[in-house]
Amino acid sequence: MNGQRVLWLGGVARSGTSWLGQIFNSHPAVRFRFQPLFAYEFKNRINEDSSADEYAEFLNELWDSDTEFLTQADKVRTGEYPQFEASGSEQVLAFKENRYQSVIEPLLRRIDRAHFIGLIRHPCAVINSWSKNSREFPAGSILRDEWRFASCKNNGPEDYFGFYRWKEVANLYLDLQEKWPDRALVIRFEELVRHRVEVCHRLFRLVGLELDDQTSAFLDQSGSQHSGSYYSVYKSPDVVDCWQRELDPYITSEIHADLAGTRLARFLDE
Repeated sequence: MNGQRVLWLGGVARSGTSWLGQIFNSHPAVRFRFQPLFAYEFKNRINEDSSADEYAEFLNELWDSDTEFLTQADKVRTGEYPQFEASGSEQVLAFKENRYQSVIEPLLRRIDRAHFIGLIRHPCAVINSWSKNSREFPAGSILRDEWRFASCKNNGPEDYFGFYRWKEVANLYLDLQEKWPDRALVIRFEELVRHRVEVCHRLFRLVGLELDDQTSAFLDQSGSQHSGSYYSVYKSPDVVDCWQRELDPYITSEIHADLAGTRLARFLDE
């Protein structure tokens, strides 16, 4: 990698990380990869106890890997993801992960050139979106029974579905930002949707980049079109608050009562 910067894009499932990933993918100086720790060739390659050399080897191999899964080539072919032009002289390796959240802190600690952006979405919106995704919310499951612990979906410590796992991740991200204010940044999904250009200037500056024309065009396009696909990156601004009309009011009230008076209450602002 010759010293290129590394950027981990994190968030629980249904937080908007696919869109955030494609925002970075749109920049010609970024080499973007999709959930490498879930990919066959990298699964179980690193963990919380991996050494700096093992992390570096993983990142070097990821830089050179361009498999169908890592590039999500199938979604590009179907039009769910756009086709972007790369510069051929990329400066940043960026990848998104919804699992393996516990690996972020040791990676930042051991790899000085690593950076992190944590995307946090309103917990009610996350739970609502999860419940509507037939690929992730198992058939026959009852949301009132599952929204807290997501026992129907969480199969191990690498999975982060459900409200209690959302809380764990949100606290982790705030801790990372406090520990590494120059290398870790927490943003709200709602802020990114409503002020995408201003927020993206901040995001790219974290890894020494400026907003590119190709990225600016994608930001306009992704906000002016809408696709109902679960993994589409073309979403209207309505995705911010549609949960208010759709989610069980009991779940909404329980989430708000649970977070009231805590540092996570900031993520309840509309």
